[in-house]
Amino acid sequence: QESLHPRCNRARCEWRPVAMVANPKISVAAQLQAEDQFERSLKLGRRKVDKLMGKIPKGTESCFGDFPIEAVRTEQCRVTSMRLIGSAALTQTPRQHPTVVPLSGQQQEHQQQQNLGRTVPVDLQSAVSSMEAHLASPRSPNSAFMLRGTGSGGRAFSTSPRQPQPKTTPPKAGACQRRPIKPTEFRRFYDRGDLPIQVQHTGTQNRVQWKVDVDKLDYHHYLPIFVDGLREKEDPYRFLAIEGTYNMLENGGSKILPVVPQLVIPIKAALNTRDVEVVVTTLKVLQALVLSAEMIGEALVPYYRQLLPVLNIFKSHTSSTYDQIDYGQRKRRDVGEMVDETLEVLEANGGEDAFINIKYMIPTYESSVMD
Repeated sequence: QESLHPRCNRARCEWRPVAMVANPKISVAAQLQAEDQFERSLKLGRRKVDKLMGKIPKGTESCFGDFPIEAVRTEQCRVTSMRLIGSAALTQTPRQHPTVVPLSGQQQEHQQQQNLGRTVPVDLQSAVSSMEAHLASPRSPNSAFMLRGTGSGGRAFSTSPRQPQPKTTPPKAGACQRRPIKPTEFRRFYDRGDLPIQVQHTGTQNRVQWKVDVDKLDYHHYLPIFVDGLREKEDPYRFLAIEGTYNMLENGGSKILPVVPQLVIPIKAALNTRDVEVVVTTLKVLQALVLSAEMIGEALVPYYRQLLPVLNIFKSHTSSTYDQIDYGQRKRRDVGEMVDETLEVLEANGGEDAFINIKYMIPTYESSVMD
């Protein structure tokens, strides 16, 4: 693009074209990293809470992996240590409540000799006698019986006030609630060092550095592993999985079409997490997959029954801004709009049978191709 820049001379003001340097496009994975840094200041400990609730998988116990079984403390040792820590935390200081010091044998004998001459106070004797009278059985001579008509037993109605009935609401179906994310195959392979990638840290954004040429990779082996990593929500797993998937789709060409049946299960697993962030990322990858080569859109038509049910759930989840301006439209994070956009791409590249199959799974969808 070119813009006119004024350059004033003594005689006249002339306009000369000046070339504008375009900023490099920020990738999807780098954009997610920037969003995480922004949300970390707003929601402190969000990842930690998700791990405690089981929403995202926990990492390894150390930088070298998990500890061996013989070195892990048993459950009994853990409970014992927790009891010791709890008892130490609950001990009170002498200034608040003095602790009871155990007496030796001579001190106990001396205290018993001092208590021999003491008598039981009268108040204590009266309390004991009243307790015995209260606990006496009806056959005992000192027990008091109730007169006829004074009790409340055997009546046809209750004299107690009416209890208000609790208002119960119908339970929620929970169709849009997040599902726990299990550890992926990408995480296992990356921790083992079996993937030929690493993170290249640059000044503006991180990039993926491949140790081999992308064209020489075995797509039947690596592409399903990278697509399975789309469920990850922690870096570097998420960044490498998303960037690696886009790089393989850009350089795959004719190698992608035979691998399409192997990609259905990882894409379905990512959509079934019902996590909005994961669903949006998966839909973007699905669009890139359809547009990466020919015949891929038609090859996905038999698998619509596995992929489209989740899209039917989130189709109407479009944020309404009313008269306000949504400045985040360029980020494409609205799940409802992403579902509509993905369905249009599937219909446009799916051939003749695409619309009828989409309409069967999503009845509210209207064709964007047919008049």
